Amino acid sequence: MNIAIDVFGGDHAPHEILAGCVEALWRFDDIRLILSGDEEIIKESLSRFDYDSKRIEILHAPEIITCEEQPTLAVKRKKESSLVKAMEEVRDGKADCVVSAGSTGAILAGATLVIRRIKGVKRPALGVVIPTAKGCVMLMDCGANVDCRPSYLQQFSVMASAYMKEVREVENPRIGLLNIGAEEEKGNELTKATYQLLKETPINFAGNCEAREVLSGDFDAVICDGFDGNVILKYTEGIAVTFMSMLKKELLADSRSKLGAILAKSAFKRFKKTMDYTEYGGAPLLGIDGGVIKAHGSSDAKAIASAIGQARSYVKGNMTDTIRQAIAALPEIED
Repeated sequence: MNIAIDVFGGDHAPHEILAGCVEALWRFDDIRLILSGDEEIIKESLSRFDYDSKRIEILHAPEIITCEEQPTLAVKRKKESSLVKAMEEVRDGKADCVVSAGSTGAILAGATLVIRRIKGVKRPALGVVIPTAKGCVMLMDCGANVDCRPSYLQQFSVMASAYMKEVREVENPRIGLLNIGAEEEKGNELTKATYQLLKETPINFAGNCEAREVLSGDFDAVICDGFDGNVILKYTEGIAVTFMSMLKKELLADSRSKLGAILAKSAFKRFKKTMDYTEYGGAPLLGIDGGVIKAHGSSDAKAIASAIGQARSYVKGNMTDTIRQAIAALPEIED
């Protein structure tokens, strides 16, 4: 399979992106990478690595879209940017998926304007997979759609369910609706109307999910608008960083604590790996007529390799066609 890479998207581009690409080539023997960016710089950087050159193609793209630019204007004006050229590879059927750690806004704009939505999808959505007490959960949407309608959330639930089943191999994904209470009548007008829709949707709807239950492991996907999802995601990231910092401080506080830390070192390593976002790679943008993976802006080589692995799983799971069929099966709703 062919995966297009936006080499110049991300805080540590291009070197960490290319290092991640090389690592991915060693991890997965069934992928071929199309590297989009300044050809001279890419060749110079790649000269430091050992890799199979037959599995890499360089697509010259001299322009870069930065996070400071207005996303839609940048995508329309910078046709020779590494992001737009990578997106065009997917649109033209030359690549099966695109991976970028660049501007979230530009990725959303590029995916919508260049690759375009699957027919019938009202709004594409970002689904972030985060660790839980019993595995992982997809939180969706996480920032693509700040204002939503019930029909949008219904489609998010169908797409998230398909992803968790086909890519994460969850047999019958439990779908929850983010809300302020477990009872059916709780919430605002959006969640109340969405609850009624999800009861009639062909998914395993498990009811409302309060914020404290998101990481419980009792749900495989939690559906919400992009505003609430982004707040939950960033709060969770902040809690994880703060917790690890506090724990480290206490473990080094005195000799007894240090001894306990040494004895529990292997457990702490396992816990850290479980909480490490680089193990998950990135967030799929579901609802686009081709694979799009948004990697974390601060991704290092390991995270990029994981994001490429996620792109590989997306393609192997035939997600675009699976979502197309699931959306087509839903009745048309005006709201």
